[in-house]
Amino acid sequence: MFQVQIKRLPGSTGLELPRKMSQAASGFDLQAAVEEPVTLAPGQRMLIPTGFAFAMPVELEAQIRPRSGLAYKHGITCLNSPGTIDADYRGEVKVLLINLGQEPFVINRGERIAQMVFQLVPQIDLEECEELSDTVRGNGGFGHTGV
Repeated sequence: MFQVQIKRLPGSTGLELPRKMSQAASGFDLQAAVEEPVTLAPGQRMLIPTGFAFAMPVELEAQIRPRSGLAYKHGITCLNSPGTIDADYRGEVKVLLINLGQEPFVINRGERIAQMVFQLVPQIDLEECEELSDTVRGNGGFGHTGV
């Protein structure tokens, strides 16, 4: 088990810390730490504060992902998804939302806007070489395997 420290920031008063909504959930729900309701017009994107910062071990990254219910019901999703928070970042966690729906969407204080999933990050040593090993696929790219 990994220890992740979480710090409340100004603007988080009255908000819950990120939490899993079921025992087997993989993501921690994030709430909007907006002072007043904000309206996200169709096609508009906005950076929404969560009111907290954290410190995690270098073996981890946090990924910010959309909430399926907001995406399905309202067309609200995260840009740059999944967004990556590196282990050395100590600023406020913010969520970049976009409204892909057809109606304006109001984001209220405390509304669950995204989820945060922690993932292991392997330590990698890139080794430059002159040639790569062959495979059946080779350099076949986008659409290479058919449909």
